[in-house]
Amino acid sequence: MAYRIVHYINQFYAGIGGEEKADVGPEVREGVVGPGAALKAAFGADAEIVATVVCGDTYFASNMDKAGAEVLEMIKKYKPDGFIAGPAFNAGRYGTACGGMCEVVSKQLGIPVVSGMYPENPGVDLYKKSAWIIETGDSAASMRKAAPVMAKFLLKLLRGEEIGSPADEGYIERGLRKNVFYDKLASDRCVDMFVAKLKGVPFETEYKMPVFDRVPPQPPIKDMKNAVIALVTSGGICPKGNPDHIESSSASKYCEYDITGVNDLTSVTFCTAHGGYDATYADADADRVLPVDVMRDMEKEGVFKKLYNKFYATVGNGTSVANARRFGAEIAAKLADAGVNGVILTST
Repeated sequence: MAYRIVHYINQFYAGIGGEEKADVGPEVREGVVGPGAALKAAFGADAEIVATVVCGDTYFASNMDKAGAEVLEMIKKYKPDGFIAGPAFNAGRYGTACGGMCEVVSKQLGIPVVSGMYPENPGVDLYKKSAWIIETGDSAASMRKAAPVMAKFLLKLLRGEEIGSPADEGYIERGLRKNVFYDKLASDRCVDMFVAKLKGVPFETEYKMPVFDRVPPQPPIKDMKNAVIALVTSGGICPKGNPDHIESSSASKYCEYDITGVNDLTSVTFCTAHGGYDATYADADADRVLPVDVMRDMEKEGVFKKLYNKFYATVGNGTSVANARRFGAEIAAKLADAGVNGVILTST
């Protein structure tokens, strides 16, 4: 008898639409939808996708607890043996939703769960300890390669087979320690690795250390009295009503806003789009996150020559490293072209 599988996808892969439809709520469809066809082919006769649950990325990101509960109720009705989400590739909000649903399903239903993401997807860091995440490329172009690996891995979990290393199975390292018995003492293994390193021979460490980006600090501004200073924020500050629809989580964009003649960010004209902190105080006075009022005072006092007449804003909550790096490079280029000498970057 074939295993019963429920598949989770977003509004784009369900054919509903793109960003303009990202706020649609959860719905369930019988059988295979969109990328489920590739998974179905990979499962063969061993498993059947009995239902596909669809949810808009923005809806899920803005209502995580509610959306998770709604989708879970839809899934329960099908009494699945396993759950598969995505793959989300490098789509940040989609990855967060896939990871979030895997965590909910695993905890509440106790069945095997699998998703697929690009390593830089924010969903990986958030949920790699809660779910098995197969490593994929950064776009849907790798769907043909990702689907068979995801299907094969879920079948191994369902059958209770032993799971090998990330390199052997194709999943992203989960950061969980596992006790293993070796014939050699740790000191001997350490010496062997050191000798291999000295000889230039390939070896694999037993405990990989994290790799952090290092950004060299820029030299200080020599003449503050004649400097132009700009404000940039990942705190989501935007005009009232968020007219450009900056996502509350896993932002895919940043926006530029003109503050010529603006001395104070009042609750009448500004708010925050950020969904990762209590917005009450930022909505009441956006200067708490983006201090335009204080900067105007310092400008009048002659601490610096001029506050740049535009600020840039995005949301850092769950935003992918790739997007954040792109935002930073593009904003920096614009500020450099405008003759800005220094930037104050605010967070939450």
